[in-house]
Amino acid sequence: MASARRFLWRHAQESASISRLLAHEPSFSAARRRDRLEALEGPPGHALIWRFHPRECVMAEDDFELWLGRIGKDRPFAHQLRKAANLAGGARRSSGGRARRFDGSRIGRGAGMGRVLGSSDRFAGFRSRRVIVKARFVKLAGKGASAAVAHLRYLQRDGTTREGERGSLYAADRDVADGKEFVERGAGDRHQFRFIVAPEDGAQYDDLKPLVRRWMKQVEQDLGTKLDWVAVDHFNTGHPHSHVLVRGVDDRGKDLIIAREYISRGLAERAAELVNLDLGPRTDREIFEARQREITQERFTGIDRKLLLAQGEDGLVSPVHRDSVEQSLRAARLGTLARMGLATQEGRGRYRLADDLEETLRAMGRRGDIIATMHAQLEERAPEVPPQDYAIYDPSEGKPLVGRVVARGLADEHNDRHYMIVAATDGRSHYVELGTGSPPEMIDHPRIVRVNPLVPAVRQADRTIAEIAATNGGIYSIDNHLRHDRSATQRFAEAHVRRLEAMRRGRGEVERLPDGSWKVAPDHLDRVLKFERQAVAARPVEIETLSGLRLDQMTRHDGVTWLDEQNVAKDPEPLERGFGAEVRRALALRRQWLVEQGLAWRDGDIIHFRSGMMNELRQRELRQVAGQLSKELGLGYVEHQGSSVEGTYCRAVQVGSAKYAVIEKSREFTLVPWRPVLERAIGKEVAGVVREGGISWTIGRSRGPTIGM
Repeated sequence: MASARRFLWRHAQESASISRLLAHEPSFSAARRRDRLEALEGPPGHALIWRFHPRECVMAEDDFELWLGRIGKDRPFAHQLRKAANLAGGARRSSGGRARRFDGSRIGRGAGMGRVLGSSDRFAGFRSRRVIVKARFVKLAGKGASAAVAHLRYLQRDGTTREGERGSLYAADRDVADGKEFVERGAGDRHQFRFIVAPEDGAQYDDLKPLVRRWMKQVEQDLGTKLDWVAVDHFNTGHPHSHVLVRGVDDRGKDLIIAREYISRGLAERAAELVNLDLGPRTDREIFEARQREITQERFTGIDRKLLLAQGEDGLVSPVHRDSVEQSLRAARLGTLARMGLATQEGRGRYRLADDLEETLRAMGRRGDIIATMHAQLEERAPEVPPQDYAIYDPSEGKPLVGRVVARGLADEHNDRHYMIVAATDGRSHYVELGTGSPPEMIDHPRIVRVNPLVPAVRQADRTIAEIAATNGGIYSIDNHLRHDRSATQRFAEAHVRRLEAMRRGRGEVERLPDGSWKVAPDHLDRVLKFERQAVAARPVEIETLSGLRLDQMTRHDGVTWLDEQNVAKDPEPLERGFGAEVRRALALRRQWLVEQGLAWRDGDIIHFRSGMMNELRQRELRQVAGQLSKELGLGYVEHQGSSVEGTYCRAVQVGSAKYAVIEKSREFTLVPWRPVLERAIGKEVAGVVREGGISWTIGRSRGPTIGM
């Protein structure tokens, strides 16, 4: 009877007959089933009902005391109750018979409606108008707030309306909304939602505002709260779409949490319902024409997906189908794939598809989108550039690129992935993907840049960390480092700690222990390489500004320019056609100006430069900028000398192609080379030590770890 009691305890979450309880134990033998049946059911043919109470289990005919085990010693009582419910099948089971695990998709508003909309089969599916809704959750803490402002500004850029005018924000109750007010209202919000609504038949709408307003009203009803949102419509692509920004708070000022099931299915289903009401379901002719367009497309299509699913065990696929229209579409697409080298005919109308068919077609689709973007951008700015001079920059080749910025924008407006088009010295216009993040402000005038590829690699600091941890039981700390390397300094070891902290914040799989030491895994270097690859995927290149001046401005500029650096460089940039030819002409004009200034002299066809020419040009411009700052700040300028500098960091100023930091003292200021880490210390006291190749900075009055080298 004791075993029967334990069996009951495992299945005591809900009332059940013994036959139902035994159904949850398929591993029991027939004999064990019979023993339990006799022990629990009592008289033959009489199925007893067990009822569960918090501290006892009562049987209608034979009460007994429930054996509770070691409650509270190993696991909490509530945990054992949940475990009993799960064993009894309390969790909802999917169609496959497996219990659905908790994944958080139903937390938040709209969970129930998301399940209903996701399981509906409206208009037989294929006749429904298709609407793509991309949703993104953006945290506003830290740099997220400034990035949100930049994103909103970019959405309102020129050339996005049907007439090519500047995009205009609107809201639920007004056609012109103030973006600044929207940002101010959401200044204290934890997060923000961004939606992109793109109806496949959006071109049939003269104005998307009514559709978006009706859609957002329906979303409010589904979520049970009023929403604070603004939107802007874009008609600058082949598919008109709307960007909707929603504050992350509900009508009571609490954080707005939307269930993942509603975001993934509900938003698109609601939008499709409205488009179907406006335009009606798709006709047979519309469906056929849409699929016919897929035959010749150089991208992964719905026909390709069906062909992959139709492959036999031998890896071959045939266009034969019971529907004659479907068969003709598949046969035509297979012919296109064969001409593209992605399918091979092996007799009797059967084809073998390339192993990398989907990957190749998706890459071709991305390349086609990039070429279309470049053509649209260069058609107005550089109409003389032929399409054959377009190129897509590949960072994996490891070659830097120098040129003039022609255009810049968002490659993926949903995920904030930026791109840049650079007219390079090789005469071609290169499309450069910048990745995600918060890059500098949009460029309104051309300037010269160098694109440096970022190649994932293990640093020497990573090898040192792994070596020290291996000799100390997998633990790295500053003390362990100093004992391991007697020549290392405290500051040098702290640089390794900053590397580990950067990996931890970037999910590099390192653990910081409570005492400040670090637990380093044996495969640390493999994890480092994985971390670097993820970082490079997010931001594949680094942009170095060579000059903020145009070429025509550099020819007579009284200061150091990129042209001067090219004049004295041992290995100047190779100059070919296009922008390279422009640079050659500018270099000739610059040399003539240097001769006029006495900074160079001509010996026949050869130009010789004075040994102190660069320093003289730099000092000229530095004194000019310092004079302007002296009037503005009311302080005297003192040229920096010595190996250290102290004062209050005021701001950064551009001096030619270089940036300088303005360091203020009580009655004077000085200019020293700027470093990005100083932007964290605006208005604070800083101290710097001049070293070879730069300055090491310390923030605040007290001595502490440096933040830049």
